[in-house]
Amino acid sequence: MKLTQVQINNFQSIQDSNVFQIGDVTCLVGKNEAGKTALLKALYRLNPIIDTEGDFDPVEDYPRGQFTDYEEEVEAGRRSHANVVQATYRLDTADIEAVADAFGSDCLEDTQPIVTLHKGYANKRTLCDLRVNSKATVQHLLGAAGLSNLCEENLLERVAAEGTLVNLVTPEQAEAAQELEPTLLRLAEHGVPYVVYNDILAPRLPKFLYFNEYYQLKGQENIEALQHRVATQTLEGPDYPLLGLIELAGLKLEELIAPKRTETLLARLEAAESRLTRKVLTYWSQNRHLRMRFDIRPAQAEDPPGMNTGTNILGRLQNMKHMVSTPLGSRSRGFIWFFSFLARYSQLQRKGENIILLLDEPGLSLHGKAQEDFLKYFDKEIAPHHQLVYTTHSLFMVDPLRFDRVRIVQDLGQECDDIPEEQEGTKVITEVLDATPDSLFPLQGALGYEIYQSLFIGPNSLVVEGVSDLLYIQTMSALLQERGRAGLDSAWTITPVGGAGNVTTFVALIGAQTNLKVAVLIDYQTKDQQSIENLYKRKLLHKTHVLTYADFVAKDEADIEDMFKPSFYLQLIKGEFGASISVNRLPKRPIRILKRLEQYLEANPLPDGAYFNHYRPARYFNENISSLADQLSKETMDRFQQAFDQLNQLL
Repeated sequence: MKLTQVQINNFQSIQDSNVFQIGDVTCLVGKNEAGKTALLKALYRLNPIIDTEGDFDPVEDYPRGQFTDYEEEVEAGRRSHANVVQATYRLDTADIEAVADAFGSDCLEDTQPIVTLHKGYANKRTLCDLRVNSKATVQHLLGAAGLSNLCEENLLERVAAEGTLVNLVTPEQAEAAQELEPTLLRLAEHGVPYVVYNDILAPRLPKFLYFNEYYQLKGQENIEALQHRVATQTLEGPDYPLLGLIELAGLKLEELIAPKRTETLLARLEAAESRLTRKVLTYWSQNRHLRMRFDIRPAQAEDPPGMNTGTNILGRLQNMKHMVSTPLGSRSRGFIWFFSFLARYSQLQRKGENIILLLDEPGLSLHGKAQEDFLKYFDKEIAPHHQLVYTTHSLFMVDPLRFDRVRIVQDLGQECDDIPEEQEGTKVITEVLDATPDSLFPLQGALGYEIYQSLFIGPNSLVVEGVSDLLYIQTMSALLQERGRAGLDSAWTITPVGGAGNVTTFVALIGAQTNLKVAVLIDYQTKDQQSIENLYKRKLLHKTHVLTYADFVAKDEADIEDMFKPSFYLQLIKGEFGASISVNRLPKRPIRILKRLEQYLEANPLPDGAYFNHYRPARYFNENISSLADQLSKETMDRFQQAFDQLNQLL
């Protein structure tokens, strides 16, 4: 059974959420205080995995500004209790077959049947809609009991009126009628949809698992105190993942206090340690040297309050690189959240629980890279088995390739002083044109990050200073290939970074991603020698991945423009700016053509007050290569060929 559609009303900041669709993975995105948590909490109470957490309390939960009027109307009998959650589920093949086995293959009217439920402040989950064929259902039951001759349009009405089925059959059919009578009486009293739902579908309804920071492990616990809370049904949030850990180890609480065999206890604890360590490290890229450890020891007099008598269980993390261990509770909040969730979820997986996960701000304390790891965990470990609804305002928790999963949550009352009454409160929307800039920010950030990663950065990134470099390189590569020579391999993604000053920072940022190969091809000036050497001396790049144009022009300093003969570059200046400049009129020093040209233009401005920038000649070269190609010298072609060859060898 899959949840497909939800609507929340009259709960905390929510007047009417609007109807919104639920998929295999659904991401509720919105700013702080938009009402994301309220949506999850309301949905959770429809069918919580912890039964005692399923009640709505109008004092706590009904929108505060309208509570007094609501309370008075309910007490006076002028209105019934308000509904909060309405949820629609689509039955899967197993559900349909279960109904068919009990009530016949024609019981459900639709080929893709759905069931809609609601629950509110009356705290009863109620069937709202299930389309059935009542006549076909009764006919199936009668036929299966050998009473098919009783099939009548109004049979259920007659049974209801007379209170018995036996009076309507022959003596030979009395025994079969007595067996079927309770079922028909229930059908007559409650209706076929209710009985089908209650008998077959209700037990198959997925439970909701809500998880937030309240359920995080503390890292250590007194076992006798935990035993008492289990016995008195007064469990606290951190108890649930801890009990999950103990269950994963195949142990019971009493076995931790008085094990019958020490080696058995150790073996089971180590098995749980190993299982959870493997799961954590699969999706925790921040530190690959961690190992989980569990320790069970008698309490000592100076242990923390509540743990100084009886027996304690202690969770520790061992760093295998440094061979030291630290208490689980002292680790980062992000790690504790991730580990606690794994412990709780792994327990439910092992038990084969039918659940829908509701995660409130998962990974809130995690580094951006760890949040990306968590998204991978969602897709690989959760989505194939269970539906997932999670909230976030982090751009790293939004999959930019799956914006179809996103539902935008916003409360216009936070941002606007005067809005129509029907627009007040938390709303869930899918139309981005209706979203405010603050609500859209995580989506914009995720999209921008994806563009940064995929459009300008590939698995093999060639970093250049600017767009003019990109134009020259692309044009020369295409020309060389056209003439049967090797150009720059298409595996390289040319990445302009907006100037020489940005190269080191950019390489440091993207070079930290272990799945990328990065090289640079940049200008070289003597004053830049130290920063260029730092690229490999500080191990940002291997020395062979740091190339400058000076490597190919046999000069102490060089820009990409120096890869061309000076006379050819001045021809580009003439074509773009209309200025005829002879090489002989340029200063002899410095040696870089751009600097010589800039000095010349200080005394001889370009026509029509034009301002020189080195992008425009590059654009002219790119747009007019067909007429300029034959004027390129062999020396120029060879220089670019050499540069491309060296870069291609790095792949």
